[in-house]
Amino acid sequence: MSKDQKTFETIVVSQEQSSFWNGSVAEIGIVEDATAQSQSRWTHLKHYFTSKQGWFGDYDYMFLLTPNVWPFNRKYRNHEAPFYGLNDEVPILLTLILGLQHALVMIGSVVSPPLAVAAGALNLDAESTQYLVSAAFITTGIATALQVTRLHITKTPFFIGTGLLSVVGPTFDIIPIAFNYTAMRYKNGTCPVAADGTQLPCPEAYGAILGSMLCTVWIQIAMSFVPPRILNKLFPKMVTGTLLTLVGIFLVSNGMQNWGGSYNCHDGTGFFALCPNIAAPHPLPWGDPKLIGLGFSVFVTIIIVDQLGSPIMRSASIIFGLAMGCLISGVTGYWSKANIDAAPVVTFLWVKTFKLSVDGALILPLAIMFICEGVSCMPDILATAEISNVEIEGTAFNSRIQGGILCDGLGSLISALGTGLPMVSQAANNGVISLTGCASRRAGWAAAVFLVLMGLFGKIGAVFGSMPPSVLGGFQVFLFSTITVAGIRVLALIDWTRRDRFILTCSLAIGLIDIVQPTWFSQILDYSGPNVHLAGFEQGINLIVETPFIIAAVIGVFLNLTLPEDKAAVAAARAKNGLLGGYVTRTKSGEETPSIELL
Repeated sequence: MSKDQKTFETIVVSQEQSSFWNGSVAEIGIVEDATAQSQSRWTHLKHYFTSKQGWFGDYDYMFLLTPNVWPFNRKYRNHEAPFYGLNDEVPILLTLILGLQHALVMIGSVVSPPLAVAAGALNLDAESTQYLVSAAFITTGIATALQVTRLHITKTPFFIGTGLLSVVGPTFDIIPIAFNYTAMRYKNGTCPVAADGTQLPCPEAYGAILGSMLCTVWIQIAMSFVPPRILNKLFPKMVTGTLLTLVGIFLVSNGMQNWGGSYNCHDGTGFFALCPNIAAPHPLPWGDPKLIGLGFSVFVTIIIVDQLGSPIMRSASIIFGLAMGCLISGVTGYWSKANIDAAPVVTFLWVKTFKLSVDGALILPLAIMFICEGVSCMPDILATAEISNVEIEGTAFNSRIQGGILCDGLGSLISALGTGLPMVSQAANNGVISLTGCASRRAGWAAAVFLVLMGLFGKIGAVFGSMPPSVLGGFQVFLFSTITVAGIRVLALIDWTRRDRFILTCSLAIGLIDIVQPTWFSQILDYSGPNVHLAGFEQGINLIVETPFIIAAVIGVFLNLTLPEDKAAVAAARAKNGLLGGYVTRTKSGEETPSIELL
């Protein structure tokens, strides 16, 4: 080997050694930095969970407990609670209190759909009703945790969840579909009816609803990848506002059935000759003044608490109303403890199952419902983003919309697999965020845990399942009315041109017919021949036409896409609205925002 070759090899070896040592030093530095960060994080967590500051912070907890009554409210008349952003560190005690508060606010929205479907549409027994309420709590907690967490789909620009303190709960839109579908099955004999005309439990119908949901929910999942501007074009505020308004009106009518005594005992016979039935501890005719009074006690308590209660009471006024109704009905002997005593202490999903099937009559109505869900959640997400002090326009906000729609779809899929009802994002908790100044996701995770725990303890579901229908009806009428108000609020955001008024008139006219005269279409497609496929197709058409918000949405979308828009009329309407103070609420950036909130 020559001298030059030896010199070259020496240089190469030296460079490799130098590179090795430099790399080793760099790696050691990275390891040391990671170790230091880990130690720092551990020190911070230790301080957070063991110190007074970490547990209590400097939050004025008396603010949450002070009633809105003079002279107690003098100190907090113009009080503004400190604001906690999405990722801010919140004291542990405040996190738990506000997490429980968000969970309590959700109770009305969680229990109403399964109670209405189980007891009102399917006539299920108390055990099955209690189970569906428990399943609703558990699946709501899971979907809410997913929505708050916001997971990134690897190697894509897409997310699952909004990353906001958005709550997810069972959709009320399934209730009219379930009522119309089961009414159709009782009529054609595929759900059992007793000799005296009493409708017996029909769990097979619920299995068909679950199976058909599993086939149609993919439409909403696919919608999450469609740009929001296209969805807004196809389903403008005119359609979503009509949808919410009609759903609210339909549900108020069903809530009033409970307020008067029960669904089954209105003009009931035999076992349901009295309300809620002749075996109840204190049966009475439907609409008896005592039953109306029970529901009225709930309604009035909600109003009083909302106006005079402390912030922590006002944001859970519905729960206080229910508690008062339960107290009065319990003292006066309207409760039966048999179902509560028989309920398990702990329960879980799949403790009770339903035979899955797919009914062609449900496919079109459920597909339209999931499309509507994908659009109707958008204003709720916008309202939550606005009140959380995050961007409400641009790429980041559109990403939250995409993640929210996808999370709702996956939440409905998870819920159906867990024998629960379809899910949708809601703004029911926006009042809590506004009153307490806390939009931190930590409160959202705590709320999700509380909701799951409420579902796991079977006695909680049994309480709601055993509640006197009049008490339930009093709070349902109030809760469902807020949906109607939300729909009106959305409709207030449109331009109100002549074209808008024409489309709304057509949509609402047919939708309201379904509410005031629900049997108007019964004789039009009344096929009773041997062709089961034709019969199933006609049943699907009947279900679409006889479900108020679905037929209204179909008409609204069709007319909105086909009728030409007069740009001059739109410009004139917007100028007039701006001159008069507007029909819309505008943010500092000039964006129109619905700020919908279910009380």
